[in-house]
Amino acid sequence: MKSLINGRLILPDANGDFKICAGCLNFDEQIISIGEPVDGAEFIDAAGAYVSPGFINIHIHGAASVDTMDDDINALKKFAEFMPSCGVTSFLPTTMTMPLANIYRALERVREGKNFSSGARILGAHLEGPFISKKFKGAQAEENILPADFELIKDFADVIKIITIAPEEVGLDFIDRCLKENIVVSIGHSAATYETAMAAIAHGAKHITHLFNAQTGLHHRQPGVVGAALDSNAVVELIADNVHVHPAAQRLVNKAKPRREIILITDSCRACGIGDGLSELGGQRVFVKGNRATLEDETLVGSVATMNDVLRNFCTNMSLDVAAGVELVTKNPAVELGVFDKLGSLEVGKAADITLFDDAFNIKKTFIKGQEA
Repeated sequence: MKSLINGRLILPDANGDFKICAGCLNFDEQIISIGEPVDGAEFIDAAGAYVSPGFINIHIHGAASVDTMDDDINALKKFAEFMPSCGVTSFLPTTMTMPLANIYRALERVREGKNFSSGARILGAHLEGPFISKKFKGAQAEENILPADFELIKDFADVIKIITIAPEEVGLDFIDRCLKENIVVSIGHSAATYETAMAAIAHGAKHITHLFNAQTGLHHRQPGVVGAALDSNAVVELIADNVHVHPAAQRLVNKAKPRREIILITDSCRACGIGDGLSELGGQRVFVKGNRATLEDETLVGSVATMNDVLRNFCTNMSLDVAAGVELVTKNPAVELGVFDKLGSLEVGKAADITLFDDAFNIKKTFIKGQEA
C-alpha cells in the first residue's frame, strides 16, 4: 500500500463539488482510505502539490508524433504512454473522416489498445465523422464524408463511446440506434439551424463537439448550434487553448452553462509535444508554429495543447478555483461516459488514477491503477 502525504487533496464535498482538503491518500490499485497515513505503507511526499483525480481526455487525435489513424498498435501504445506526462490517465483516441477501411483499422487498434498494460487507460474511441456536414468539415477531408448509416459502424459499437454527427444530415433513427448502444451522440461539424440542433438535443444528442469550432455560430436572429448548446442542457466540449476559442468566449460559456455541462478537451494532433514544423493530420499537411496548427489554407486543425495547458488556461481565464476547474477534466467526462462509479474522483473504492500538479499546473507525478506512470 502507498500513502500520499503533504498534498492538497482535491476531493468531493457532501454535494459532490470538488474542494481542496488536507489529509493523506492511501491506495493500492484502488483508493483504500483518506485521512491518516497507514503504518507500514510506502510513503510518497507530494511536497505541497495538488492531488487530483487523473485527467480524462475525451477528444484527442494524437500527440508525440503519433495519431489514432496510424494503423499501428505500437504508435497507439506510444500515444497512451505519452498521456500521463500531461496528467491524463484515461482517454478516447479520436478518429478522422478518412476512407472507411482506414477508420475500421483504427477502431480495431483501439479495441486492442484497451488491453494495454502500460500508459493511460483507453476507454474506447471518439468517432469524429464521417457523418458530418461538408459545409462545416473543418480539417476533415470532404471526399470521405458519407451519409449516415449505422450498419457501417455496427461492428464497432463496443468500441465507439462518442460519435460526432451533423444532425441536419442524420435521421433521428440513427440517433436512436446509437443511444441504444450506449454511444454518446455529439453535434459537431454541422450546418444545423438552432431549431434542428434543439430537436436533436431533445431527442438525446446532448453533447456538442468542440463548441464554436466547425458549426453554425451565434447570431441574434439565427442562434445556430452554438445558441442551441447555450440554451439547453447539452454538455459542451471546449478547446481552451486560447487559439480555437478566445478567452472572452470561454468566459461567456462559463457564465451561460452550469459547471457540470462543460468538459475541457485538447483536440490535439500528432504535433502536440513536438514543437514547430511540418506535421500531418488525416493525410493532410499541417504547419505548426507556436500554439497554432493549420492546413496550407490557414484552416485551424486540432490543437497542440496538453490537458494541463487547457486546465491552466481555463482556470486563469475564469479566475476559477483550481478544484472547480479540475471537475471539468475529471468528474464531468467520467459522468458523460458513464464511468463515474469507477473513475473521475478521489473516493474510496475507485481506481487509484491520480495526478499531482503544482501551482503552475506542471505535472509532477501521475499514477494509473496505483502505479506511477
